[in-house]
Amino acid sequence: MQDTPSLYERLGGEEMIAALIPAFYARVLADPELGPFFKHASIDKLHAMQREFFVMATGGPIEYTGRPLAHVHHGRGITRHHFARFTGHLVETLLDMEVTQAEADEVIDRINASTNDIVGASY
Repeated sequence: MQDTPSLYERLGGEEMIAALIPAFYARVLADPELGPFFKHASIDKLHAMQREFFVMATGGPIEYTGRPLAHVHHGRGITRHHFARFTGHLVETLLDMEVTQAEADEVIDRINASTNDIVGASY
C-alpha cells in the first residue's frame, strides 16, 4: 500500500515554499490595507517564520518555532476582513504558481484553522 503524499509534497516541497513566500509577501506588502501591518517588521524574519509555518501547516518536515500566533498578533487590530485579504493574496499566488484550485483550497483550509488566533478571537 502506498503512502499518500502530504500536501507539502504535492505542492512541490521546499523548492515551492521557498518560491512562494517572497512572491506572496510581495503582494501582501503592496496591499494598501495589509502593508502597514508590516511597516516595522524584519522581512527576513517574517519570511523565515512564515516558511516554517507553511511547511508545518502543509505537513512538511519542519515544526513552527515562533511564538504562539495569538501572542504575535494580539492587539495589532487584525480583523477577519484583513485575514480574508491575506488569504486571498495567498490563493492568487498559489494559482500563479500553477497549484491546482483544490490544493490552494486545501492550503487555505489549513491556514483558516489559525484564524481565531490571528484576529484575536481566541482571547
